[in-house]
Amino acid sequence: MLKEAVTKARERSVAAVVDSIRTLEGAGFPVRRPFPTAQLMQVDPFLLLDHLGPVRWGPGEGIGAPDHPHRGFETVTYLLSGEMEHKDSAGHSGRLRAGDVQWMTAGAGVVHSELPTAEFQRTGGVMHGFQIWVNLPARDKMIRPRYQDIPAARIPEATSPDGKAKVRVIAGNAMGRSAVIDTRTPIVYLHYALRPSGEAMPEVPSDYNALVYVIGGEVLVGEGGGAVREGQMARLGEGESVRLAVAADAKEPADLLLLAGAPLNEPVARYGPFVMNTEKEIQQAIRDYQSGRMGEIDF
Repeated sequence: MLKEAVTKARERSVAAVVDSIRTLEGAGFPVRRPFPTAQLMQVDPFLLLDHLGPVRWGPGEGIGAPDHPHRGFETVTYLLSGEMEHKDSAGHSGRLRAGDVQWMTAGAGVVHSELPTAEFQRTGGVMHGFQIWVNLPARDKMIRPRYQDIPAARIPEATSPDGKAKVRVIAGNAMGRSAVIDTRTPIVYLHYALRPSGEAMPEVPSDYNALVYVIGGEVLVGEGGGAVREGQMARLGEGESVRLAVAADAKEPADLLLLAGAPLNEPVARYGPFVMNTEKEIQQAIRDYQSGRMGEIDF
């Protein structure tokens, strides 16, 4: 009994459920955003979670995010469907297709663009994915920018013995698989697909802030199994693991993201695409961008 009680005490429960707001981003593409909003600015070390689409564009209708700057944090783009291309002022370029991840450490600053590819614009289709922003500690905010472009084939995957739970390991560890991405700020980023009566119990370090975002379906989250639905985000309480499940009588499977990260516990000053520690640093970032010190995309 004592061992069972200890195990129970380590399981996280849902502290709060947050509804996403619907807004437009970039040149006007629709997103669902649980934070930042007027009610919730961040979940340290995460600064933003945007659910992009899904939206069906006809030929020539695709919208992205033209040239824009970043400094002081990381952007992580995970595409579920569609096709995007990115370029930046440091000369990097690449493509994102379904299942791919782009992990950009903006550091000291870059000008970046994310647009539908010419092929997607020719054919149209469904654009669907996620972007999260991960804060960098003060010591890393002015490091040299870098990219990690990870194709879908390199993202580790695992399936439960009963075949009812599948996970893609973007950052961290799950079901014996470890991510291939190197993170400056320690985080967990897992994409679970659960069939009816499917269940997973991933471990989450006790000192990490953790949240669950439901992409589709309905997920029973944490101790007590509170239902969290599509477009909702659950903030989790303390513990070392979290139960994720779909009811046996559910009429559809569910998809979700589990995000967790070591809080930086540092002051945050933010202005649009700049996230630093002080207002003085924000003003310097604005001056550097306006004076061209972050470069321009010229190819």
